[in-house]
Amino acid sequence: MSFRSMTKMWPFALWLAVFYCCWLGLVAWGDDWSTVISHWPIAMAMALGSYVAGSTPMGGGTVGFPVLVLWFDMPGSLGRNFGLAVQSIGMVSASIYILNARRPIDWGLLRPALLGALIGTPLGAWLVAPYVPDLWIKLTFAVVWCSFGIMHLIKIRELVATEGVSDRWRHLDRWIGLGVGFTGGIIASLTGVGIDMFVYATLVLLYRADLKIAIPTSVVIMAFTSVIGIAANVALSRINPSLYYIAPEVYANWLAAAPVVALGAPFGALIVNLISRTPTLLAVSMLCILQFVWTIVQEGLSGLPLLGAIASVLAVNGLFHLLYQCGNNRPILEDLQLELPGGEPPLDLADAED
Repeated sequence: MSFRSMTKMWPFALWLAVFYCCWLGLVAWGDDWSTVISHWPIAMAMALGSYVAGSTPMGGGTVGFPVLVLWFDMPGSLGRNFGLAVQSIGMVSASIYILNARRPIDWGLLRPALLGALIGTPLGAWLVAPYVPDLWIKLTFAVVWCSFGIMHLIKIRELVATEGVSDRWRHLDRWIGLGVGFTGGIIASLTGVGIDMFVYATLVLLYRADLKIAIPTSVVIMAFTSVIGIAANVALSRINPSLYYIAPEVYANWLAAAPVVALGAPFGALIVNLISRTPTLLAVSMLCILQFVWTIVQEGLSGLPLLGAIASVLAVNGLFHLLYQCGNNRPILEDLQLELPGGEPPLDLADAED
């Protein structure tokens, strides 16, 4: 990177300076140095999580959630709130770097998806998340990311080889983006992640988008959703602390992990342009499948619950396959151009109107 290019990164450098000053102020004001030190395991875990967040379509909560919920045996709601809180730093940091570096972003789909997330995330935090049992939160996370991992293992070569982006579905950008953003926002209100995966899957399977476009777009939508999600949860906890409870451990873990992810996520966004994406995506995909198995074993699922979890994974992969098939279909306009008898060329719709 040239000196001129580095000088253009001053907005990103300013963001880091402001964040670290605020973080140091919080720790010093609350005399929380011991809290930061005692929570070093989550900081180490999020060193990996933040790299994953910046270099793949999977938010930092993809690592933070299973570490807290499966490894440290904490409630799913705590893993969700921590994921949203830490991504509000890590994913925002990566997004500022991506925007500052002028990485390609699919704004056509992203803009309506942002609106959908703005509606769906607080709505899910208000009306859905408090009433979902903790086991269901864990299984929702496990199923969604296991499905995502399987999809990558099956389609990895094709996904990595794709270049550019198809305009085939551009006329439906507004409605597709709004639907994906709304649905993904509700999922994120449950698990702390998910909307990035939905946007990414839509881009690579339906729009046949290059990973260089799809991954930065998924990072930006997850950053926005994380800020909206944690802000909604904090506001709701002030209104009804018993129903919308946020455990003190969320803040303690955030203090330890935030300074790590502020640099880790943009580092991932930088490195992913210098090395092949295939090894990282394969490794993370295997981790996604492993956490599903880990969840099943830890929760002791058997019989109908186990069959239900496996069926859910198949159903989500069925949705991915449907998106892929829709991405393979010819444009609707081509379908309407019927070939005339006698070997004549297809009827041109504009000529037909004349």
